[in-house]
Amino acid sequence: MDEKDIIFIEQLLYNTDKGYVVTQLKNIDNPLLLHYFAANYNWNSGFDVPTVILENEACDLGTGLLMFHYADGYRLLENSEEFSSSSLEEWKNFLRKIYSKLLSLDFKSQDISFDPELTKIQKYKLKKNNPEVPDVLINKSPGKEIDIPKI
Repeated sequence: MDEKDIIFIEQLLYNTDKGYVVTQLKNIDNPLLLHYFAANYNWNSGFDVPTVILENEACDLGTGLLMFHYADGYRLLENSEEFSSSSLEEWKNFLRKIYSKLLSLDFKSQDISFDPELTKIQKYKLKKNNPEVPDVLINKSPGKEIDIPKI
């Protein structure tokens, strides 16, 4: 990634005009730029912007997995009843959408690897509580490992 791309992502991350950011993200056709943006996104800012990334055709499976875990998808895997009873509708809707897309592997590419870095114990507990937990949600995704710059 060159300096121009870093400046572009930085400018998007700190822009307060959500409409502008959404428009720019819809037009990005580089999966790496979407991945870097998602990795540096402030997840306290809501799920409108991550939804745009998820719906972008260039969104890679690794980016989808990253967003699932950065949005605290582990809580969904850990206790689906607690998740369902949460009052955070926007969060639940986003996680349901990304969960479904990850399970169906509905991504054009699988070139960027993301590792949720769950310990063997965490994976064991998840599988013990729910043997149906899909491996795609708890294991490293296929693709090339990349270093994510902190922007």
